Amino acid sequence: MKLWGGRFDKATDSLVDDFNSSIRFDFRMYREDIKGSMAHADMLGKCGVIPMEDAKLIQVTLQEILADIELGKVEFEIDAEDIHMNIEKILIDRIGDVGKRLHTGRSRNDQVTLDIRLYLMGEIDTVKGMLKELLATLTTLSEQHTDTIMPGYTHLQKAQPITLAHHFMAYFEMFYRDIDRLSDCKKRMNVLPLGSGALAGTTYPLDRQMVADALGFDAITQNSLDGVSDRDFVLELASCLSLVMMHLSRFCEELIVWSSHEFSFVEMDDAYSTGSSIMPQKKNPDVAELIRGKTGRVYGNLMALLTTMKSLPLAYNKDMQEDKEAIFDAVDTVKLCLPVFVKMIETMKPNAQKMYQGAQGGFTNATDVADYLVKQGLPFREAHEVVGKMVNYCIRQQKALDQLTMAEYKQFHEIFTDAIYQAISLEQCVNDRKLIGGPAKQTVLNAIDNAKARIALLTK
Repeated sequence: MKLWGGRFDKATDSLVDDFNSSIRFDFRMYREDIKGSMAHADMLGKCGVIPMEDAKLIQVTLQEILADIELGKVEFEIDAEDIHMNIEKILIDRIGDVGKRLHTGRSRNDQVTLDIRLYLMGEIDTVKGMLKELLATLTTLSEQHTDTIMPGYTHLQKAQPITLAHHFMAYFEMFYRDIDRLSDCKKRMNVLPLGSGALAGTTYPLDRQMVADALGFDAITQNSLDGVSDRDFVLELASCLSLVMMHLSRFCEELIVWSSHEFSFVEMDDAYSTGSSIMPQKKNPDVAELIRGKTGRVYGNLMALLTTMKSLPLAYNKDMQEDKEAIFDAVDTVKLCLPVFVKMIETMKPNAQKMYQGAQGGFTNATDVADYLVKQGLPFREAHEVVGKMVNYCIRQQKALDQLTMAEYKQFHEIFTDAIYQAISLEQCVNDRKLIGGPAKQTVLNAIDNAKARIALLTK
């Protein structure tokens, strides 16, 4: 008989048992469920709600159940529906009526939101650790490429010369913000819901702060309806994970393009590439493509969660059982992608010569010609027009700006001198941009040093 079956005259259909059960996916929260139950039992005993000897027996037995689960000695049952009822049933089977006291002053509604908060906070720490490793990898790669000049792009059109280090450090900033967002998400998640009951709290004299302290929560939910009926912390985490995947996907898109024959900016290591079943020459960036593809999967989980929650009246509704598969899959996907992404970029081989050649084309130094004219006294808009005409001329003559003779320069403005050639060399274009955030070598080196200090300060 089910633990809640007293009100019913007949058993649920076997199809309903299977349909209603969540043990297939929520079993992973067994540690958190047992941890929460032990804290709850201890509080019940110390508050005099149940005998202290019963509370101690419950705690000892729960610890034994945990050990048996870890050793693979426990088989969960579909009929018991979820991880919460499975563990309670095992407890009752082992210690009888004493085990039945555990659920005093508690509902599965506040129990499940307790478990998922505890579980997801642990997963946030894991993802942050993976992101921290990625940040360290990006700083290491950046140190190796402060002199590797490449074209920067806007609209996927060549724009201005930068360095590969500067490009890598752009992603450092994005992933650093991802860690910051996850930390913020954890702060709002780190609130104890236990004591909310099914929706209206309980008449028992529980000490919620005692449980919060025992489980390491920073605060206690202030409204019992809210405590059991919202999953905004799950949605917020799904959103944070979607942003992580978006940044990974953008990076992967660039690596896919860069590794094409047309670009040849990088070559993926053989260990992180695949071949073709029919074309023997192929070396495909499948790892990067899969990460890009899995981004849509995480987005889909976020949309599923938003859609599930959008019309639910207060308080708890069974629809909310659907939160777990979506958020578990989102977490699992990010944890799957991050380590392989780190290894992929660690082992890829940038082609500095190809990148430099790429920066030489597309008039990436045109802005620097305009800046040169401005420094000679021309208003910027006039300088912009002059250089625009020069670029048009170069396209027709199939020349680069630094290939023009001084006579040709003088056709566009008498103010030009031989100093223009040094001013628009790629190295000068990069290293003149010394403002904080710019691509100049020393500026990027300073940014890398700053990044290392920021990494060292990261905590859970």
